[in-house]
Amino acid sequence: MKKLVVLSGAGISAESGIPTFRGSDGLWEGHRVEDVASPEGWQRNRALVLDFYNQRRKAVYDVKPNRGHEIIAELQSSYEVTVVTQNIDDLHERAGSKDVVHLHGEIKKVRSTSDDSLVYDLKGWELKEGDLCEKGSQLRPHIVWFGEEVPMMDVALSITMKADIFLVIGTSLAVYPAAGLVHYAPPHVPKFIVDPNIPQVSAVENLHAIEAGGQKGMQLFRERLAQMSL
Repeated sequence: MKKLVVLSGAGISAESGIPTFRGSDGLWEGHRVEDVASPEGWQRNRALVLDFYNQRRKAVYDVKPNRGHEIIAELQSSYEVTVVTQNIDDLHERAGSKDVVHLHGEIKKVRSTSDDSLVYDLKGWELKEGDLCEKGSQLRPHIVWFGEEVPMMDVALSITMKADIFLVIGTSLAVYPAAGLVHYAPPHVPKFIVDPNIPQVSAVENLHAIEAGGQKGMQLFRERLAQMSL
């Protein structure tokens, strides 16, 4: 089977009802990025950060995967599919995708503030002050905040360099280092971008644009694969 690597972003989950989070005004649901998505914000106002992610987590429980997620999962019958996602929701997994790499963490998981290796599945949607890891430290959202390293980036790079087909869907390719992955797919490999507003991409060979939203775009992508006998 050919290896299909999918880089997904907020746009694919937006069609399930999950906000794209960061607005055109630079605020994230009314909050400054520095206040809710940085180590400094956590130190300043832990209660605000916990509440912010609790509300986002609750919202994830209330939505379902859409047809775009489902088509990606269905492609596993014909391709070796790995999804590298910037999203922190679990909609790819719930749609049936078996191999998902989360670059920016997972909203339904929490981790220790004293030992990053201690990661837990959170029961329910609420993480509270006083919820501790086995070492007695406060638990925090298992999210990569601004200013923190992206621990799964090396894994994503290795996967991308082995791709036979590379698909970008629902991302503006503006958030690094994830946005740089498209440059690591082999030059001869066909690369597709699915988005209603195709982002500017320079110095990328063999690039194909599908100007559509996630659900319609994935239908068109699957048709394009068949036409190209990929």
